[in-house]
Amino acid sequence: MHRSWTPPDAVFCREFSKNGAMASPLRLLPDPHRNPSARGTAAPAAARSGMEAAGPVNGTGLSGGAKWAVGGIIGGSAAAGLLAAGSSALALYFARRVITPERVREADQEVLAVIREGRGLHIILAATPENTVEGVYGLFFDGGRGHARIGRILSYSPAERTVLRDVEAVYSGDLAAARRGWWSGAAYPDPASLGLPAEEVLIEVDGGTAPAWLVRAAPAPEMPAPDTPAPDTTAPDTWAIMVHGRGGSRQEGLRALRTARELGLSSLLISYRNDGLAPSAPDGRYGLGSTEWRDVEAAISFARGQGAREVVLFGWSMGGAICLQTADLSRHRHLIRAMVLDAPVINWVNVLAHHAELNRIPSSVSRYGQLMLSHRLGRRLTGLAAPVDLKAMDWVSRAVELRTPTLILHSVDDEYVPYGPSAALAEKNPEMVTFEPFSRARHTKEWNVDPDGWERLVTAWLGQQLAPRANPGQAGPGPAGAPDPEPPHPV
Repeated sequence: MHRSWTPPDAVFCREFSKNGAMASPLRLLPDPHRNPSARGTAAPAAARSGMEAAGPVNGTGLSGGAKWAVGGIIGGSAAAGLLAAGSSALALYFARRVITPERVREADQEVLAVIREGRGLHIILAATPENTVEGVYGLFFDGGRGHARIGRILSYSPAERTVLRDVEAVYSGDLAAARRGWWSGAAYPDPASLGLPAEEVLIEVDGGTAPAWLVRAAPAPEMPAPDTPAPDTTAPDTWAIMVHGRGGSRQEGLRALRTARELGLSSLLISYRNDGLAPSAPDGRYGLGSTEWRDVEAAISFARGQGAREVVLFGWSMGGAICLQTADLSRHRHLIRAMVLDAPVINWVNVLAHHAELNRIPSSVSRYGQLMLSHRLGRRLTGLAAPVDLKAMDWVSRAVELRTPTLILHSVDDEYVPYGPSAALAEKNPEMVTFEPFSRARHTKEWNVDPDGWERLVTAWLGQQLAPRANPGQAGPGPAGAPDPEPPHPV
């Protein structure tokens, strides 16, 4: 005896169907306990006459052809149910992968040899698309305990599939003993490696305190001699807040540190929920920007308490999405003078569809996974405390609502976050958004492939944004440390 089986996602799918979001693809098996005669009575007359015309077989009342037809219907229903259940499971796996922090990085770079040349080091790596691009990068090894800064390409052999590169510095670990590691845009481990003094501070956030590096603006120079132009810097009461990307760390923001300091900004390189340093969210899941922005708001409050009157937000990848949400939702949004976004997520639906295509996941399954993330009933499957509003984070559709001057730097060959939405946002809102394309930088490595070019672009654009306002009487932020007035929400 067997019983009809309802796949565990059937109720979930039916609820979506009732709400008109997605019709359920699941088909349940027929109930074998129903009265056979009742089924026969309910069958269409044409079907009965066809079965009777074929004649009884083995006294069952069904012909051989009819039995094959019935078997095919039952088998097809079972196959459809299993296929739908498999699609649901794949969609759920896809959705969970997006919002679940990864604690272990894949060591996908093979170290073939480390060679000492006089007082310097060279490294031979198995060639990959990442390590055969010119620039300055980080190589993490020994499970992340080792960190080296890798420089220029000395030789590259496509035939042997090897690349020889200069090792500029080894910050930790025994590189000679390394066999595998991972490539990173984080070329430096901390502000001290850039020769900059820093303070380790703690920022009050939901659930505890989040560590951050505070690099204060350089002391004001002594009064210049007559006829000597004053240095082109902004007031030290403007702070930069650096927001790293998904799966990254505050080390990502070190690439912008020198630029911010040259502009006279104090810099706060923050951690946020679920990044391994800050307290985890209660559900242990990423909000893709919909929850993390509160930790950036807390960082602005901290800066405000330290004397900041305005801030500039820097964001990489998902950090860009977090910055955009902060500028949209935070009670401090009127203090955000500008944003510099590197390879930002402008539209999560676009990114999720891109990754589904890369992984050969059917588009219908990808959409189902997005529905699990954004629908209230998906919480019990994904583990999210609240749905993620993907539409609210589509800044191509909301382009005219962005009222914070924003510079976007994005490589056209970004394999992780496609650059198209970044370009589209700038096209739809040219008054507020400036788009600077890069090439060969892949994902969030625009600075790494061309440090001088990146710093030159950011310094020129941000210098204009931070210039004294044309109207000296224009209302600005209140005195440092004073409570923020609640700005009106746009209608």
